[in-house]
Amino acid sequence: MEPKQEIEQLTRELEHAGYLYYVLDNPEMSDYDYDHKLRRLEELEAQYPQYASPLSPTRRVGGQALSEFVKVRHAVPLESLQDVFSYDELRDFDAHVREEEPDAEYSVEPKVDGLSVALEYVDGQFVRGATRGDGLIGEDVTENLKTIRSIPMTLEHAPARLIVRGEVFMPRASFEALNAEQEKLGKPLFANPRNAAAGSLRQLDPGIAAKRRLDILVFNLQLAEGAEFQTHSETLDYLRNLKFKVIPYTLCRDMDKAEQLIAELGETRYDLPYDIDGAVMKLNSLAGRARLGSTAKFPRWAAAFKYPPEVKETVLEDIVVQVGRTGVLTPRAIVAPVHLAGTTVTAATLHNQDFITDKDIRIGDTVKIRKAGEIIPEILEVVLTRRPEGAQPYHLPDKCPVCGAPVVRDEDGAALRCTGAECPAQLSRNLAHFVSREAMNIDGLGSAILDQLIEQKMVSNPADLYRLDYAAFAELPGQGKKSAANLEAAIEASKQNDLSRLLCALGIRQVGSKAAKVLAATFGSLDALQNAALEDLTAVPDIGETTAQNILDYFASPQSQDLIERLREAGVNFLSTNRITDTRFAGKTFVLTGALSLFTREEATEKIESFGYKGRRITNFEMEGSALAGLAALMGHRAATICTIIAQRVALDACTDYKPFVRRMIATALDKLASLD
Repeated sequence: MEPKQEIEQLTRELEHAGYLYYVLDNPEMSDYDYDHKLRRLEELEAQYPQYASPLSPTRRVGGQALSEFVKVRHAVPLESLQDVFSYDELRDFDAHVREEEPDAEYSVEPKVDGLSVALEYVDGQFVRGATRGDGLIGEDVTENLKTIRSIPMTLEHAPARLIVRGEVFMPRASFEALNAEQEKLGKPLFANPRNAAAGSLRQLDPGIAAKRRLDILVFNLQLAEGAEFQTHSETLDYLRNLKFKVIPYTLCRDMDKAEQLIAELGETRYDLPYDIDGAVMKLNSLAGRARLGSTAKFPRWAAAFKYPPEVKETVLEDIVVQVGRTGVLTPRAIVAPVHLAGTTVTAATLHNQDFITDKDIRIGDTVKIRKAGEIIPEILEVVLTRRPEGAQPYHLPDKCPVCGAPVVRDEDGAALRCTGAECPAQLSRNLAHFVSREAMNIDGLGSAILDQLIEQKMVSNPADLYRLDYAAFAELPGQGKKSAANLEAAIEASKQNDLSRLLCALGIRQVGSKAAKVLAATFGSLDALQNAALEDLTAVPDIGETTAQNILDYFASPQSQDLIERLREAGVNFLSTNRITDTRFAGKTFVLTGALSLFTREEATEKIESFGYKGRRITNFEMEGSALAGLAALMGHRAATICTIIAQRVALDACTDYKPFVRRMIATALDKLASLD
């Protein structure tokens, strides 16, 4: 068979196998055969790139990383829905619809809690996918959407142009696996599958999105050139025949039936493989939808019924304390088993001592509990009328429950922290951080392998990695000589890393990759940094007194000194290869915005950071700041931008009560302006 024909045949076979597996949940091809055919296709495409399709199944594992997301104007607006919170409100909605459509028929569908996207096809080829955004303009996330196996890359017998709308979500099983991995690495947990899905779909690296195993349910036909339909249900059946994974729906003509369907869906929602936060009721007639039209905010022909969060009472039986990678003590409530939001809950986080004190939580209390975001159990309040006699206020221990080292409270927060440098509870997470991509970047040492090494007592601190018995490693379950050889090469290569990576890997409090780069460039060597005084450290840009004191405390620890000497003996590089020598751009602020043609955003940032003055490197990514700076320069003025950070995009965390901080920012800006000559 000719290479071109074989590539086309393999592509068809793999796409069909993916449809059976990911859409119909009825696989016919074994995993072995699928992987074998995929490998063969990869080989052929590498040998004959002129025949490789950009929509090939090989491209679903994650393409080239992007520097940014391009804005996209939707051909058909992606409207949001009116929320209703009671059956009375739902009947009011129905009454308004029947004023125009007396014989209204509705489609009742689950409201998947995910991220809405539009998928566009031209001549049966998937050409673009974009997030909803504000309904009119979204972001192009095509490459990440290609990693979702249930999205067809090609369509048979499709119109010249087709646009469909769907909800991208993270299945519960994928979410649980992701959070388990985050916990092992000592990283923040995702609050719920929706946040995890949104964060995954907006990763600049499609390879990360591919690992998150996202899925989609298509729920609306936005545009189908040349095709005509009478009802919404016809369009869903049409899309299902095109091999889309379509939202399940039920038709009904009266409100009693609609309420029954919504109630039943609510009762069984935790049995679904995905999260829903309500049910959607849509007018089935497309002509009726056109007659009803939309308000400035919502279509008049649809409503979303939102389910209230489930709250139950249970007894707090005990409080246990866990120790994280950074030594933070986290109290955890052990509660009497209670069925909540589809699962049996036996524990809930208590955050910190302040949380326990504020709510006056005591062992033996009856508490009200719910799942935040339908996922993470949290205690709302104590039922004081049911408090048992003799219940005592709870206080976290003053010594680490694992290693017995003293516990200290952070000066700038509520966290209690173990001071033991070699606390066993912190070892796994410390090692995972040490080998991570932003630190020493040692491939082949995932959390499962690190746990193996710890269990076999082959490592007790990061320095042991550089004295690893590779023959013994090859004998571990799931390993072998090839794995051992690859790991040895990766570990040896890490010895040549720049000092900045080592500083980040050491896990010094408040010294992340950015601070590590500045410190390495300023001091040039680990020895110089170790000998630095407090005033030397605080003179470094972006290094405050608290961070400086953390650095001094770290190097003063005997355990840290021992680790550093062992790393030195192992031949790990202690010098910076990225000293700032070019001062042409001293004192300048760089603003990266828009599309970059010659560099990725990361490459451009690295290039900018190679310039500096006395350790100073200022890089600003704010679009608003760019406009202000440019306008000020044109008018001959000096300008500065003051920002308040209220959201952390990487951690998918945000401040819900940000207004006091904004007011503080405004006051600071006014004070600074008032002090100017």
